[in-house]
Amino acid sequence: MQQTPTPRQILNTLLPHLRVAAAYARQIQPQIAARPIKEEQENMFAAALSDADLSIQTLVEVALIGSFPNIRFFGEEYEQSYNTKYFRAIDLGEQGDYLVTLDPIDGTQFYLDGHDNYQIILAILNADEFEAVLAISPAQDIYYYALRGEGAWQGKLEDPLEACRPLQISETQPAILLGWGMEAIAPALKDQYQIFDIATGYSHEVQIPNLNGMFSGELAGAIIRTGKWIDGAALAFLAQSAGCIVTTLEGNPPPPLHSSTDYQRPGFIVAASNSIHQDLVKAVQVTHSTLMQP
Repeated sequence: MQQTPTPRQILNTLLPHLRVAAAYARQIQPQIAARPIKEEQENMFAAALSDADLSIQTLVEVALIGSFPNIRFFGEEYEQSYNTKYFRAIDLGEQGDYLVTLDPIDGTQFYLDGHDNYQIILAILNADEFEAVLAISPAQDIYYYALRGEGAWQGKLEDPLEACRPLQISETQPAILLGWGMEAIAPALKDQYQIFDIATGYSHEVQIPNLNGMFSGELAGAIIRTGKWIDGAALAFLAQSAGCIVTTLEGNPPPPLHSSTDYQRPGFIVAASNSIHQDLVKAVQVTHSTLMQP
């Protein structure tokens, strides 16, 4: 029986291929043309689709099938991929039967608009929790990764995992990111924090922080309506591994992955400190109760 690779082995194997994907994304960004918008999406960020999404997913799929032919894999573009049928499964497995996920371009609208804070996010999920997350920022020549119980790390793209330094989130700007559908919370926070509201404040010309702003200190916290495994929930795990506080909107610990449906966790809060977390939980509580719904 083939031995299951460890999360670190998976990251080490895929990192060279992800470097190639990052170079590709960076190279074609000035020339990229948007492909047809995805149907039945609730906002422009979910709807945006570029050539880079499909090409990077194909690259990673080829590397995975060639290296770990028995692995589970779910990529954002699975419905359009030529390779989905070659994976053993695309869903969450039993404990120890890892699922690899990929968001080939997280922040596709940012990418299409020429901003530099888009990412390539690869995650390894166990039945209960993330085992590893690796997030590459191609245009910033940096990547972050976390392994369950081993903290979070950051390095230049050319650095091997072992050469990365610990990711420590200490000094942050007094700024909060509100994800799509959370704009009603802004009045409860605007006296204390600068608010970046994705729904009403996104600009095609002027870059605003994405959730990865937690890692650079651009953000002190974020309130996100739903935590998709491939992006938001993965970045929340990375932030938590770096010392941030991550809870549901009610302030409770995130539920185990196997209790979730549709490849996502409930909405969540990320905060750089206890006091910030208290402010964000209070802001959610005093806002309309419909925001507490998944």
